[in-house]
Amino acid sequence: MFWRMVGGALFRQKKKMAMVAMTIALGISLATALMNVMLGVGDKINKELKVYGANISVVPKDASLLDDLYGLQEGAGVNDKYLYEADAPKIKQIFWGYNIVDFAPYLKVRAKIVGTDDQILLVGTWFAKELKIPTGETLQAGVRNLKTWWRLQGDWPADADTKGAIVGYLLAQQNGWQIGSRIKVEAGGRQQELIVRSLLNAGGDEDKRIYTNLQAAQQLADLEGKISGIDVSALTTPDNALARKASVNPDSLTPTERDTWYCTAYTGSICYQIQEVVRDGVAKPIRQVAESEGTILNKTKLLMLLITVLSSIGSALGISNLVTASVMERGQEIGLIKAVGGRDIRIIILILTEIILTGLIGGTCGYVIGLGFAQIIGLTVFGTTIPLAIMVIPIDLLVLLAVILVGSIPAIRYLLCLKPTEVLHGR
Repeated sequence: MFWRMVGGALFRQKKKMAMVAMTIALGISLATALMNVMLGVGDKINKELKVYGANISVVPKDASLLDDLYGLQEGAGVNDKYLYEADAPKIKQIFWGYNIVDFAPYLKVRAKIVGTDDQILLVGTWFAKELKIPTGETLQAGVRNLKTWWRLQGDWPADADTKGAIVGYLLAQQNGWQIGSRIKVEAGGRQQELIVRSLLNAGGDEDKRIYTNLQAAQQLADLEGKISGIDVSALTTPDNALARKASVNPDSLTPTERDTWYCTAYTGSICYQIQEVVRDGVAKPIRQVAESEGTILNKTKLLMLLITVLSSIGSALGISNLVTASVMERGQEIGLIKAVGGRDIRIIILILTEIILTGLIGGTCGYVIGLGFAQIIGLTVFGTTIPLAIMVIPIDLLVLLAVILVGSIPAIRYLLCLKPTEVLHGR
């Protein structure tokens, strides 16, 4: 009898129930799309932010200590402490090596332009070096992919080109150099001839420097196999309380905390693992970049969560109006049920069952539509698809039940106040 009454009510009010299903489908589709994007967007946003360069800097321990004590600025001087070039590819072999997007070693050399007294900073680095690591993976590392905001007039030098150089446009203007110009530089009594392959406009200190092949810089400085540091770009997870505790002292972590921290892509844990493979090196996050990435990611997720909550509230308000109108139209039917001894709780269960069945149909349609919306957002904004997050399904069910229960409150209040004698007499 109960299910016959439910079926009859759904059939008689099929238009209103279709509107309820559409309202729920709209809310669930938006919630599904945004939650899938929110859960799958972390790495994609981080990849988008990689255009801003490295977020980890690896320097010799002594150089790091001097920087901490005296706050030495980038390029203020060239110290006599170095790392080993051979350790650079090992960065890709750490536990979180997959999250290392790119890296580039560099060697800073204070040099003089032959024939003048002008001192310049010459930086030897990899432009786009092909590497083969012990895992068998082949990769390309260097500033060409790391410094994507660099604007070059001319061509990138080949990584084997020991004479090719990229010259900052301010330095080139000062000396009247153009693409193809030959430059002689001197350091420690050794000279090196360079050919300007391209002019660099980066909008920073780089515009006053010369960038050349790392091997050429090592020969000029007589520092075979040595580097000043390594810039690393890595995909990271925003810091939380555990990451902040570990940044103070990793040894203060319990074994469980340490395993969790080590196996999560926090900036600090990646730095710690880099230090394990780079001899005498200290890996430090570039805070302005690392913190900005975490802030942008958290704010993006918060915005999506807020939109999901607001859409759910809108669905609940829409259902409230539709269900209340439906109950008011069925006032005589409900009054008759009460008059023959039907209890309020059974009538409430009857109404809720009708709405839940309608909601499940609308929610299923909304979930499928939401998956399509998520892919449209992913392809439009990030140029890639969004992975399906299974945990969205139980969340959608909870949202569906919450929307139905909240939206049904006004109708239930009306039902409880309804008096059989009045509605049966048409009042």
